[in-house]
Amino acid sequence: MRHHHPELDIEYFFTDTGKELPEVYEFLVRLEGVLGKPIKRLNPDRDFDFWLKQYNNFLPSAQTRWCTRQLKLRPFEEWIKPIVKEGTEVYSYVAIRADEEYREGYSSKHDNLKIRLPFKEEGIDKAGVMEILETSGLGLPEYYSWRSRSGCTFCFFQQKIEWVRLREQHPEAFEEAKRYEKNAVEHGSPFTWTQGEPLSELEKPDRIAQIRSDYEERLSRMKAKSMKNPLRPNQEPIDIDDLYGQSKMCLACHK
Repeated sequence: MRHHHPELDIEYFFTDTGKELPEVYEFLVRLEGVLGKPIKRLNPDRDFDFWLKQYNNFLPSAQTRWCTRQLKLRPFEEWIKPIVKEGTEVYSYVAIRADEEYREGYSSKHDNLKIRLPFKEEGIDKAGVMEILETSGLGLPEYYSWRSRSGCTFCFFQQKIEWVRLREQHPEAFEEAKRYEKNAVEHGSPFTWTQGEPLSELEKPDRIAQIRSDYEERLSRMKAKSMKNPLRPNQEPIDIDDLYGQSKMCLACHK
């Protein structure tokens, strides 16, 4: 938007769950430098712990995505509500790529709030996004070296290899996730962070070795199948989700 529509006075924002990786905040600072203007932080007035109690200490899950609803969408709606109510027409530009057919984005609940998907409208796919990041000098957030999704610390859409890597990269965050999970189970929650396996089992040495082996086998198979593009010698990184064939994800947070 900055490069192709400089005539628009864009206000950039970030909905902060309070449970973001430290790499997220570092990336936001770098992004502000590229944009040449500040990014407004929309901090929810009620944090993760508040909403966890409201949901009877049940963890958010793919079936009940209360974290997205309460910590991402609700702060945005509260921020934008008085603006659209006073009659101002607002355009919200959402960075869903042209090749993300499974994602629809936020549905406007007010006539004065218009949702636009510029990447889809311009046919910009993953390779195009990577090129934009590279040419701007911004690059990817540092956490993309070990995970393929948003910066939410304990996103339940993480693959098991990403939980293993979270334990390596940010052990204190992994331990916090374990405490939340233990508390949820004690309160009768049917959900653990990763489907069918508590983190206390996932972190056992033999299980970690098995997860790593499975990941490496999948990666080798995908690399063997991938066609090399001579015009792009530096291929974009393979998403972890691509390896596992997962298409469901958080519409507000993912990538």
